[in-house]
Amino acid sequence: MGIVVAILLLSKSSLDSWIGQLYDRQDSTATSSSSTFYLPGPQNDPIYQYKGFTLAYNEKTEQPSWVAYELNIDHLNGPKVSRTDYFKEDLNIKTGSATYYDYKNSGYTKGHLVPAADRAYSLKTMEETFLLSNISPQTYACNGGIWRELEEQTRDWARENRSLYIVSGPLFSKANLTYIGANQVAVPQAFFKVILDHLAPEVRAIAFVIPNDVSDRPLQKYVHSIDEVEEKTGLDFFYELFTDNLEDSIEQQVDLEKWTFDYKRYQTRVNNWNNR
Repeated sequence: MGIVVAILLLSKSSLDSWIGQLYDRQDSTATSSSSTFYLPGPQNDPIYQYKGFTLAYNEKTEQPSWVAYELNIDHLNGPKVSRTDYFKEDLNIKTGSATYYDYKNSGYTKGHLVPAADRAYSLKTMEETFLLSNISPQTYACNGGIWRELEEQTRDWARENRSLYIVSGPLFSKANLTYIGANQVAVPQAFFKVILDHLAPEVRAIAFVIPNDVSDRPLQKYVHSIDEVEEKTGLDFFYELFTDNLEDSIEQQVDLEKWTFDYKRYQTRVNNWNNR
């Protein structure tokens, strides 16, 4: 009873801090990104390790070439801190990251690659997702529409399957690139998200290439094999996890019947989110 009363007496900001400290002490949830065996290769860009994720930062595009992290059921089902919504320059990036003013009045939103909601179990990990090293220019329709749907669907899969390894990043056209801000932040034409359910009894994977634009098509229409995304990105996903034969069988094809999709959420996106 004493603990419950103490929590009720905390202010909202104090409660967020208390939750963050609680989860920071739980290594099983707060330091999952300390392992590097599920990071993609080759690692051509500088790698930066944070408490809640790892990223490779590309100076030419002023955003991550990829972000990677584990999302497990404990991250999602425990107490949550409040969303901060405070975007800031990442002073860890040796060459300097993009800044808030690069995005201001640009016509593009600041799109998370590691979603804030995936790291809401700790104030520290939540704040890390708002570093501009984790941000990419997204259209309003993409960020608040199909990308949002994919983020929410991925959290559903993490709850169903206990743990997922996730790698996301931008995709660029070689021609006709658009840039924003004084730091010339490149605008992606699309984004990829590669998801691995790595736990027994069945290891399986699914990947997406999502256009940086409005879409009325269901998520299933954007499913790709990992091999196809590797061809588009030049990356090798999960190469340290499996033997060559197992890696080939997982990455060459996707069985959509093994993945559930929320049709009501798709309808909400088409009828509501896309029209905001």
